[in-house]
Amino acid sequence: MYQELLLATDGSDGARRAADHAIELARQLDASLHILSVSEDGPHAEQKRDLMRTDLEDQAAEAIEHAEEKAAGNGIDVRTTIRHGVPQEEIVDAAEAHDADLIVVGTVGRSGLDQLIVGSVAEEVVRNASVPVVTVRDES
Repeated sequence: MYQELLLATDGSDGARRAADHAIELARQLDASLHILSVSEDGPHAEQKRDLMRTDLEDQAAEAIEHAEEKAAGNGIDVRTTIRHGVPQEEIVDAAEAHDADLIVVGTVGRSGLDQLIVGSVAEEVVRNASVPVVTVRDES
């Protein structure tokens, strides 16, 4: 049923859990896995920078590398992409561009004012994707 999975990752703990889930799904389904990370542009990009690493493209590459190594170690056909822009928009666009039939994305357990101010990439992907989306919650 699902042969082209798209994993969106930013390297966070939640994204790593989502990567584990996507890798296991791809393994069980004998599916290909396309790993995407977005070097974020937009209103909150500056707030999300790691003080020790200011290059967002390096962070995106590291996030992909971690998931790619794990997937390849499980014998999964892997492709990778780094995009620049607003994460939720780039994820939905990449899913369409790469004919993904399932998106896997991590989410955090934000609620209340935090959710209203920051929003949720996963929520926007669920709302706007034309294919099913599996959200994997972090442990918080």
